[in-house]
Amino acid sequence: MLGLLVSAVRRTSLRNSESLHDMDWTRLVRMSVDPPPFLGSDRPHAAVVYAGVHGSTRSIAAYLAARLADRGIEAEALPAEAVGDPSGYDVFVVGSAVHDMAWLPQALAFVQANAALLAERDVWLFSVGMPAALRGPWRGLVAKEESHVIGGLADRLRPCGHCLFSGVIEPEHLTRAGRMKFQAMGLRYGDYRDWPAIDAWAQEISEDIERRRHEKAGWTPS
Repeated sequence: MLGLLVSAVRRTSLRNSESLHDMDWTRLVRMSVDPPPFLGSDRPHAAVVYAGVHGSTRSIAAYLAARLADRGIEAEALPAEAVGDPSGYDVFVVGSAVHDMAWLPQALAFVQANAALLAERDVWLFSVGMPAALRGPWRGLVAKEESHVIGGLADRLRPCGHCLFSGVIEPEHLTRAGRMKFQAMGLRYGDYRDWPAIDAWAQEISEDIERRRHEKAGWTPS
């Protein structure tokens, strides 16, 4: 129901009340002090494809696209149902909010419709749930949910990587029964998006893309 997933990559989740509308994406694109590794017309083109409901997944996808662009990759964030011709992209980062321990139908439909193409491209996956809201013994549910959510997708797409992030949870996001269960579990509402962790993952992706392209070209750094 709540998509109880662990907050990505090795960090304690940080709270940040900055909303999608408050974020300065121009600033985000310029954050890195490193020169972009991809120069010229051969820069890879990445699609950050997402499916969400309340905005958390959309904001994470937009952040990822901005950070990849900052690293010299042509990147754009697109709703899963609005991707035009996917064959024009070299790289895919596909993510979804998690409801009832599963990706949303829009994200699954995109993967199903483009499975053959995705199998020929480098693909990274991310899921957005509420692991950082968990307390005490409830954190033990994370591993079980992760294997349920990503298992079939990993087998089908063989992704280069997968990350699990927390989003924003507010009372109006849940049904009455959901709010009762949320309270009974001792969970807390709030913004659990971990921007440093998301930023670190974007950098890992860009470095992996560069390495893979060099390997395909037969070049090995000294």
